[in-house]
Amino acid sequence: MNKYHYYGPFKLYIQEFIELKQSLGYKYLTEAKHLKRFDTFTMGKYSSSKHLSKDIVMDWCTKKSYEKQENLCSRASLIRQFGRFLDNIGVDTYILPKSYFKSGEPYVPHIYTGDELKRFFHETDKCKYSSQSPYRHLIMPVLFRIIYSCGLRISEARLLKVEDVDLASGILTINNSKKDNSRLVAMTDEITERCREFSKQVHLHSSGENFYFPMSENRPMTLGNIYKNFRKFLWNAGISHGGRGFGPRIHDFRHSFAVHCLKKWSIQGKDLMVYLPILRVYLGHDSFAETAYYLRLTADVFPEITLKLETIYSDLIPELAGDTYESN
Repeated sequence: MNKYHYYGPFKLYIQEFIELKQSLGYKYLTEAKHLKRFDTFTMGKYSSSKHLSKDIVMDWCTKKSYEKQENLCSRASLIRQFGRFLDNIGVDTYILPKSYFKSGEPYVPHIYTGDELKRFFHETDKCKYSSQSPYRHLIMPVLFRIIYSCGLRISEARLLKVEDVDLASGILTINNSKKDNSRLVAMTDEITERCREFSKQVHLHSSGENFYFPMSENRPMTLGNIYKNFRKFLWNAGISHGGRGFGPRIHDFRHSFAVHCLKKWSIQGKDLMVYLPILRVYLGHDSFAETAYYLRLTADVFPEITLKLETIYSDLIPELAGDTYESN
């Protein structure tokens, strides 16, 4: 559901565009927010416009002094998609050429080493009680272990409900994830046992609709709170950080999980053509390419198996190259 209202010259088209995307399974909430800014922009400067002209597009895509190049590219990509939508329904429009703006250097995921994971989780175990977030010291050790060991996106872990965590079978139910997909995720015996102990301390009287990792008053832990604690744990664990946008990131635990799985299977001589589809389902990917990307990443991080991967799977990912899937 789109909570934004549009008032500019393209208001009806923007609403139709968002409804189309959401009907195809995309949440499109962040994009709706950005299009609200575009709506305000056109209402202020081009209120009488009937067509999406080149002047409007290029004015909107002017780089701000405080803006990173990747943010500009993201804005340009969204307005290009909107332009294509308008063109498809017969509205005269200027379509920004693909890759018109040169993107910045792609982020290379940080693959945590075994020692880094050990040190990081050790720091989460030392998290102290906070009156502002009374369950924080209990949540952090479990939350980050689940993100890594189950390969979850941060939103998937943060928004888990009590009823989504089956302590008997050790299965997580991930609902309404990326593109509103849902899936079942198996936990390790160790994580399942941690969740049982956590539930005894936090959810003895909770209903199934309560958030599994509550901040307070049945509100989930906020992204800001989780990130603040993440940076503190990194610092105390002696893992260097390059600042916002440079990593390591919380999302890199998910990348690390996938790469560590592929490394283990490769060393064990498993047929990755059989195991990649399993990993794809486990991670909740829509396309095979999203999962296959981790082959190159695995080879980059563990050069000792590069030749093996290149020899066997060169036809799957030529030269083990490909795009980075930042939102996997």
